[in-house]
Amino acid sequence: MSKNKKELIKICISLTLLIVAVLIKSLDQYVSLGIYILSYIIVGKNVVIKAVKNILNKQWLDENFLMTISTIGAFCIGEYPEAVAVMIFYQVGELFQNYAVNKSRKSIKSLMDIRPDYANVIRNGKIESVDPDDVKIDEIIEIKSGEKVPLDGIIVEGNSMLDTSSLTGESVPRRVDIGDEILSGCVNISGLLKVKVTKVYEESTVNKILELIENATTKKSKSENFISRFAKYYTPIVVILAIALAILPPIILQASFSMWLARALTFLVISCPCALVISVPLSFFGGIGGAAKQGILVKGSNFLEMFSKVDTIVMDKTGTITKGVFKVQKICPNNIDKAELLKLTAYAEYNSNHPIAVSLKSEYKEVLDTSKIQDIQELTGLGVKARVYGKQVLVGNLKLMKKHNIKYEEAKDIGTVVYVAIDNEYAGYIVISDEIKEDSKASIEAMKRMGIEKTIMLTGDKREVAEVVSKNVGIDEVYSELLPTDKFHKLEDILKLETGSKKVAFVGDGINDAPSLARSDIGIAMGGIGSDAAIEAADIVIMTDEISKIPTAINISKKTIKIVKQNIVFAIGVKVLVLILGALGISSMWEAVFADVGVSVIAIINAMRAMRYNKSLHIV
Repeated sequence: MSKNKKELIKICISLTLLIVAVLIKSLDQYVSLGIYILSYIIVGKNVVIKAVKNILNKQWLDENFLMTISTIGAFCIGEYPEAVAVMIFYQVGELFQNYAVNKSRKSIKSLMDIRPDYANVIRNGKIESVDPDDVKIDEIIEIKSGEKVPLDGIIVEGNSMLDTSSLTGESVPRRVDIGDEILSGCVNISGLLKVKVTKVYEESTVNKILELIENATTKKSKSENFISRFAKYYTPIVVILAIALAILPPIILQASFSMWLARALTFLVISCPCALVISVPLSFFGGIGGAAKQGILVKGSNFLEMFSKVDTIVMDKTGTITKGVFKVQKICPNNIDKAELLKLTAYAEYNSNHPIAVSLKSEYKEVLDTSKIQDIQELTGLGVKARVYGKQVLVGNLKLMKKHNIKYEEAKDIGTVVYVAIDNEYAGYIVISDEIKEDSKASIEAMKRMGIEKTIMLTGDKREVAEVVSKNVGIDEVYSELLPTDKFHKLEDILKLETGSKKVAFVGDGINDAPSLARSDIGIAMGGIGSDAAIEAADIVIMTDEISKIPTAINISKKTIKIVKQNIVFAIGVKVLVLILGALGISSMWEAVFADVGVSVIAIINAMRAMRYNKSLHIV
């Protein structure tokens, strides 16, 4: 039986006994008192025990102490039903709190399920089931259908569909084949895979994510630190005020001691800072859990709070705004068929693994007949030279055309231009460029609707390419042809322009972005293809390559902070009002119950909203 169910049973039994004692007037007063005491012990025993333990540990000024002293005091002045009712409703509030925390935790715990239990490693022709920590780099592991991928690696045999939802938050499975890299933490849906391990478990994706999750709740926000400081000074002050309320009026005003003692006890019940102490951390916990559901890992509530203040977002181009994958955009033949030009070019690039060569071969799509290729020569800084189907083919840049005295037509297109000559005659050119992500433009528009005042792109690419990309997606400012050190210094210049509480976020994915991610107020790593260094340096990790996750994170952070502020204002406002009424004798123990438990429950329910997120709020 779960802890929450046990507590619910205790509350029900205690409430039943309380109703019996209140409604049956014919009961002997000692029997009635015995029922009240039994009811109190059933529901309040744990609170009293905690209070005693905290007193022995010299940490007595907390809500357990306040609840114990006020309810026992109520017994002393004959307020038996009120004493039991206060403790019952306090435990109801605790039940709501536990439910909310558990629900929020499930969002994060779903990520914890990615931890692998074992790895099937092939050694000496046999399969051994071992701890993932015991597997070395370059060893071959076997992953059956339905098993978790225990370590990062490259597929050497088999193909399958992978469930990446635990890492990315995306429900659509991804197809993988021989040569594809797969990350630990995914689930193999179909087919048998053999994978060559590329990272030990300690350096694997799954272990790094688990470390981020486990450390996320240790970094407190300013709001949480404020609540901790507030509770530290608030509790002793209200205890002193309660003592003064019980002693001074009877002495000064010659009033009834029992009346002012009752008011002091009511004052103590009201003063419990449960709503603040519980709801503020719970709001941040819910926000972090809600972000995790969307494939966004926030390393601490301080970063979630800080992100809500960002007004400038600086972005790397390749891998963030663009896909980081070269693709043929245009084929311009000269006295040759377009398909034939692509075919001869792809054949000439057969031996090359350069991204441009890969994109040309990928565009051709057909299987290359290697018997038709001879004399391939890599010409450093120029291109390649090969004999294909008996024809001499030159593929490369303008320098290659000039070196062989080829009369060419210079292309005016934006992107990387590959010139082709066949048997020393100019045959045309092919334009290759990095593709803009489908969601880049809509995401940047969404950021601006959410209050981002300026978007800036930093890139090492050519000015012409950078300007075309920035214009297409709606970037406000662009700085191009930057070395990694230039990016860092440009970011520092941008940071110097920010004043007050405004913050600058930097978004990147490569190892060269790590210094900028660490230097910015908030570093955001695109974790799907991001380097380990970038993920390590970032404060927020996007587990997919979707830039649309950035407005999602902004929305979650702003919503969480709004909920936190609502809870702080509501809790303090109601507390102060009812404290004054309690001191004046206007509010009774029942109003005290509402001020303590009622406010806590309302604040907790409000905090739970941080866990929910509507995707339709930002992308239109």
